[in-house]
This record gives sequence, structure tokens and C-alpha cells, in this order.
Amino acid sequence: MPPHVRILVCTQPQDMRRSFDTLALVTQQLLGEDPQSGALYVFVAKRPTRVKVLWWDGNGYCLLYKRLHRALFRVPAGAGNGPAIRIDGAALAQLLAGVASNRKGTAPTEKCASELDRRSSVDHKKEPCRTHSPSKNS
Repeated sequence: MPPHVRILVCTQPQDMRRSFDTLALVTQQLLGEDPQSGALYVFVAKRPTRVKVLWWDGNGYCLLYKRLHRALFRVPAGAGNGPAIRIDGAALAQLLAGVASNRKGTAPTEKCASELDRRSSVDHKKEPCRTHSPSKNS
């Protein structure tokens, strides 16, 4: 991702049934941004297993939609209470990778996330870490 591309993460959860035009409207009305500016706008659902990224490529809107099965999207903490925070390409890659979650749906642990990162870089498996693997008795 070129460093000049602006990436804004909406801090308010969005309805993932929204598509191109409605997310563009959210970009204008909530974020106060021009959705055709060339920036990437990231929207996370209330349940952080789904994310959409909206951008204008000069000819039309593009939309990336990702759903995680055994992980959660972790929205980076921003300075202030604004409707959006700006991140860089590395932070976007980290957000889209997700972090492992435990079975009960509570916040993932750093140990679990680091183990998932380590295993993903070695064998590209997207399974939960051993610490939070479902037991066979469940």
C-alpha cells in the first residue's frame, strides 16, 4: 500500500447489510469525508467478526468484505473520541488479519494472538491457538 493513501477506520459499528452507496453516505455524513477522495474507509460490524473496506478507484466504488470464523477484528485505539481514526497500511494489514478469540467470545489474549501469528507465518493455518482450541467434550 502506498504511504500516501489515507486509511480511516470508522469507530462506530456499522450494519454489514449496508453496501456501496449507503457506506459512501456514512462516509460523507458521519465521517465528514469525500468517499471519492481515493482514501480507504474501514467499517467494522457490532460483532467484530465482519469488516468492510470502501474505496473509490476513479471509475467506481470498490468494496472488500471479510468475515472471520475463529478470530475477531481489533479496531485500533485512537486518540480522542472522533468518528474515525487514521491508520497506516501496516495497521490495516494487522486489522484485517484479525486476532484469535477464545470459545466464550471474550477478548483474545496477547499470548494467543502471538501464537496465532507465529503459526500463521510458518504453516499458514488459520486455526485457533492450542490455548483456546475447543475441547472434544464440548
